[in-house]
Amino acid sequence: MARAQVDEMEFEYETFGRPSDPAVLLVMGLGAQLIHWPERFCQMLAEGGYRVIRFDNRDAGLSTKFDGVEVDFLGLVAAALEGQKVVNAPYDLSDMAKDGFGILDELGIEEAHVVGASLGGMIAQTMAIDEPERVTSLTSIMSATGSREVVDIPDDSLGLLLAPAPSERSEYLDYSANYAIWCSKKYFDADLAREYAAASYDRSYYPDGSGRQIAAVLASGDRDALLAKLEVPTLVVHGRDDRLLLPSFGERTAEIIPGSNFLLLSDMGHDLPEQLWPVVVDAILSHLKNSAPRSN
Repeated sequence: MARAQVDEMEFEYETFGRPSDPAVLLVMGLGAQLIHWPERFCQMLAEGGYRVIRFDNRDAGLSTKFDGVEVDFLGLVAAALEGQKVVNAPYDLSDMAKDGFGILDELGIEEAHVVGASLGGMIAQTMAIDEPERVTSLTSIMSATGSREVVDIPDDSLGLLLAPAPSERSEYLDYSANYAIWCSKKYFDADLAREYAAASYDRSYYPDGSGRQIAAVLASGDRDALLAKLEVPTLVVHGRDDRLLLPSFGERTAEIIPGSNFLLLSDMGHDLPEQLWPVVVDAILSHLKNSAPRSN
């Protein structure tokens, strides 16, 4: 593990593979930590000939947290539901995109393939929009193109997403079984979910950051018009079993981004089960190899 200084913030990150190989930046989702990109998943990408970087977003894991910064969360959600412009968020997705570029700067990397999952997919899309010359390729996994879609999350999943996480460790571990609502039904393993919950809790229990990250999504609005002009090679991956960000969100992402490729997996929910890693990693590696750096 290492630390990167980006402006006044610090970010925890880890790399896999040779420094001389093309870089792949992995961007994780809402409230998740770098450990939610499993080590073996990262190694599989690195074995394909890439330098893989995983990191904690701001307000998550061991990176800088905005302690004490309050958001009127219910007010922001109400504004989004009514189609109003969301203001007064502590930061937006462009700020989080700059974090990713800052980590690349710390490593002396000018250009990278960017792979994002869920909220991370939204950040990755924003990186490609804001500084396309630095994004060799984009992979958007189980994500969406904007806040309009986020407010269309099914009620049961939305309720779980917005519910306060238990603060006691044992209760937090028990609570992890509830995520079966939106995970891959065929592959969901309650014991494994509990292991991840334990690792997350022990490494950095910090539910407060998720509210500010959701506020960033709402404040950033929809990216449709900008994504429709994107010239960055794009792969969109989604699961037909996803009950958090619905399959139609992935389909729309692929439809909007010119020339994108779409991989829809019938057994995948809002997670990356190990059983599907060979398919997902192979698709990502094929996409990376077909996306030449602009500097060449």
